[in-house]
Amino acid sequence: MTTTNTTEPILVDGQWVTENGAKTFSSKDPSTSEPIDRLYPVSSWETCDRVLEAAHRAFEISRNLAPAKIADFLEDYASRIQADSQELVEIANRETALPKSPRLADVELPRTVNQLRLAAEAARNESWRMPIIDRKANIRSCYTALGPVAVFGPNNFPFAFNGISGGDFAAAIAAGNPVIAKANSSHPATTQRFGQLVAQAMQATGMPSGLVQLLYRTSHEDGERLVADPRLAAVGYTGARGAGLQLKAVADRVGKPFYAELSSVNPVVFLPGALEERCEKLVDEYVTSGLMGAGQFCTNPGLLLLVKGPKTDAFIQGVVSKYTAAPAGTLLSDSVEKSLVKSIGILNQAGAKCLTGGSKLPGARCAVSNTVLQITGQQFLSDPHVFQTEAFGNAVLITVCNSLDEIIHVIESLEGNLTGCIYSDTQGADDSVYARLADALQQKVGRLLNDKMPTGVAVSAAMNHGGPYPATSHPGFTAVGIPSSMLRFGKLTCYDAVRENRLPSVLRDANPTGKTYRCIDGVWSLD
Repeated sequence: MTTTNTTEPILVDGQWVTENGAKTFSSKDPSTSEPIDRLYPVSSWETCDRVLEAAHRAFEISRNLAPAKIADFLEDYASRIQADSQELVEIANRETALPKSPRLADVELPRTVNQLRLAAEAARNESWRMPIIDRKANIRSCYTALGPVAVFGPNNFPFAFNGISGGDFAAAIAAGNPVIAKANSSHPATTQRFGQLVAQAMQATGMPSGLVQLLYRTSHEDGERLVADPRLAAVGYTGARGAGLQLKAVADRVGKPFYAELSSVNPVVFLPGALEERCEKLVDEYVTSGLMGAGQFCTNPGLLLLVKGPKTDAFIQGVVSKYTAAPAGTLLSDSVEKSLVKSIGILNQAGAKCLTGGSKLPGARCAVSNTVLQITGQQFLSDPHVFQTEAFGNAVLITVCNSLDEIIHVIESLEGNLTGCIYSDTQGADDSVYARLADALQQKVGRLLNDKMPTGVAVSAAMNHGGPYPATSHPGFTAVGIPSSMLRFGKLTCYDAVRENRLPSVLRDANPTGKTYRCIDGVWSLD
């Protein structure tokens, strides 16, 4: 870290401000490990204080904005992102080494635009507010805006989970809250470009100047102080488990909602009937998923559970062969590389046998050889904590059990995960055991899949991208799936004997949109 007077500006209260004299950092090109020649500030507490104050002032306006106006802003922003897609893809590719096509241009950027437009639609519709009207008692309730939200973005999705453009951002804004976006240090230039576009959209649609603000980095102490500050209402966080738990502890001390996605090994069970029926096909399906994006997905299938037998041996041999032959992808940063090597080392030291890979590749590129580790079910049960070490990247731990009962015992010893999968025979040979497995597994995951890899996360109102701790900090909420995800950033407010003309429009006798579902005297309707 260096000190310089030339730094990239931050977005504070509608203005791009340069923090002269601040400590700085730069991102690196993961394909060469060379620093990218732009310096970004580590913001001081004085700057954080200005941002919090501007967000507080903005909330006095945003909480009373017409939903249609907020929707206009989100749609304007989405259109600007779409129009600027080529520039965004170029910047993100250099900072993350993620492929321009199909990953960034054809998958993640359209998803980001779609999320923002779905959030706009939900804001307009207002059904997310769950209006409840009891006419006899003259009591009415609905969700209202919560207050300024800080969003900490991860390293692996520079568009769709970015603190200033991703799902948490879209949900918080659509619910009427200002957002303080914290960039991920791996891709600050990408985040800055989003900041430029969002500033244009705010100005074009007449939003309060502090509705969206951007910081690149703070000290750990100031980050904790930011989370604890009473002017901040909630936090959305996606990232490393250790740092997330530190911030969560701060939020818990002050009673603040902290919605975090922390870690997940995403167990996949291959039942014997499935392997007998289509072993080679399942090898291909698993390898494609496990090595996609160098395994840098929060839903990467990192723990496989199988019952021992000849087909299991053939499956493992097939995975090892393809992992050995496939080129290793470029990891997002040197910190991801170091973390992956450390996790593999922990699993090795605990007794996992390395069947292939397991070490950093030579050269400057951030890369680790494709890695397959194997243990027995007894080994897992002897130390479930260590064998759930998340190896974030192109590595998998295969656990071979003596029986289905042992697999169930392994599942019962798991921490919470985002996803869990069961692969079974399509003709019903595994049906007699499916229910027992599913009952155990669904208690440990937020999303249960059948005969499908978990890597993709669809932008659907029915999607749950959450799960029991430590997959996320709260099992009852999702980070993907509008309008459900908006409830994290809303406050349930009850109006008791309040005159109709003083009520929010969504609680008055007339349906404000004609499309808002409301529970009136116990019946959900559009009346």
